[in-house]
Amino acid sequence: MGNCTSFSLPKWGFSELHRDGMVSVDEDGTHEGIKTIRIQKACEFVSNSVLCVCIITWNMNGKMSVEDVRKLVSSDRKFDLLVLGLQEAPKSGVAQVLQEAMADTHILLCQKNMQSLHMYLFGAKSSESYIREMKVDKHAVGGCGGVIGRKKGAVAMYINFSGIRMVFVSCHLAAHERKVEKRNSECQHISHSLFSKNDIHYAKSADITVWLGDLNYRLEGISSMPARKMIEENRQSKLRGKDQLLQEAEKGQVFNGYCEGTLSFKPTYKYNVGSSNYDTSYKIRVPSWTDRILFKVDHTSGLDAILSSYEALDCVRSSDHKPVKAHLCLKVGDGDA
Repeated sequence: MGNCTSFSLPKWGFSELHRDGMVSVDEDGTHEGIKTIRIQKACEFVSNSVLCVCIITWNMNGKMSVEDVRKLVSSDRKFDLLVLGLQEAPKSGVAQVLQEAMADTHILLCQKNMQSLHMYLFGAKSSESYIREMKVDKHAVGGCGGVIGRKKGAVAMYINFSGIRMVFVSCHLAAHERKVEKRNSECQHISHSLFSKNDIHYAKSADITVWLGDLNYRLEGISSMPARKMIEENRQSKLRGKDQLLQEAEKGQVFNGYCEGTLSFKPTYKYNVGSSNYDTSYKIRVPSWTDRILFKVDHTSGLDAILSSYEALDCVRSSDHKPVKAHLCLKVGDGDA
């Protein structure tokens, strides 16, 4: 398996695998929604894994906790790349803390900020030699968000890593339960705008595209106390049908054909800061899975992916959101290896 100590250049020639005129899975007018996939904790690729990528998203609520930032990256680092998307990040200090925390194993390859939206890409110390191309972009949505320094929108990175073309989009979409159509519209604007100024359409030619961030989709059709009772009884699986993101994807409005791990962890918003207790303010917000990681593989490239973890980090308590973490193992399909 590829990891920060054993990654080596793959033997396969990716350029030979790409086909002209790649066909999208939804180009025929059908829609598949978001495919919920199972977690395979024991990566089946083992010997011929090409790349292991750790992905983390966290809305920091404007607060800086050195201890919590370190917790994001303190676990076993058996990955080649770390992609970290932050929303409502403080103005300074985050990059330095991350670099100090990762210094033993990984280096900062790239970062892109748009006010409170931050995105960082770390790689194993030997990884710079595998980078063939890297681009960054950003796209703002909404109006007054910039006034208070918490702009909505997305920052993005394109990286060609040893022939594997990847796009990572870290976003923060419109808040509040009723703003479903606005979130859908923002997703579309971001998708069509990122990297659109380039002659080469990086986003369209990616082998794998990953969206992460505070997408802000809520639970709908249930009030706060019944939802909390179901969570306390570990019956959150019953809440998935009320998740706006899954509903809108099923309608074909957003993220058609993307994959996501099972939402087996508790909803990630809204918590009382400093605790793992849900909101006790007068609003008593309905807990929701606002923070998500979704991915889509272009299988015509010969690439395949296994999701070996998808979890919320309950130990991080300095924000009203819990971070969400995923681990993807990538490889070339067996028929092309």
